[in-house]
Amino acid sequence: MAVAAILGKKVGMTQVYDQNNRVVPVTVIKAGPCSVLEVRTKERDGYESVQLGFDDSKVKNSPQAMIGHCAKSGSTPKRFIREFRMAGAESHSLGDILNVDVFEGVTYVDVTAMSKGRGFAGVMKRHGMGGQPDSHGTERKHRSPGSIGGYGTDRGHGGDIKKGKRMAGHMGHVRVTVKNQSIFSIMKDDNLILVRGAVPGPNGGYVIVRASKTKK
Repeated sequence: MAVAAILGKKVGMTQVYDQNNRVVPVTVIKAGPCSVLEVRTKERDGYESVQLGFDDSKVKNSPQAMIGHCAKSGSTPKRFIREFRMAGAESHSLGDILNVDVFEGVTYVDVTAMSKGRGFAGVMKRHGMGGQPDSHGTERKHRSPGSIGGYGTDRGHGGDIKKGKRMAGHMGHVRVTVKNQSIFSIMKDDNLILVRGAVPGPNGGYVIVRASKTKK
């Protein structure tokens, strides 16, 4: 049983025509080749999984632990390493190379990546709040959140502002998974996957593509 998952890099978005000559927006993902760096078994490790590595890294920029770990499978150091739990991990061996053909027969995939970082954002950008009235009496406070002390003195919990209060703060750069995206086409010669719709993260960012768990 082959693992229906792969590591890759987001190339960007483009438009293609489907069989009905309709324009379809797709995201191009450079998926693989990925090296099998480690195979975990239930007898030895207590669970079954396959560890994949993607995108070669220079030896001079890699720590010795990474160099030695990848050398066990005859591979060079990798920049992006992730582990996938699966049944039948013994079907893979150290040093195996996985390409986009692992998605043969797969229609829908889940794509995981780090979203674009937006830095420190206010409540209007971060939470879509309306801001203060843009009229007489509001002076240099148009984009402020307003009062934050309402319901702050819940009995038995003190007067502190409760966790989860929507306020200004760090926005973006979080792990995001977009589920049930359909595969438009697979280009085996170039190791490219065209996924219908948008994928999280910037162009050039690393992504994890795996067969959908909820939609078959």
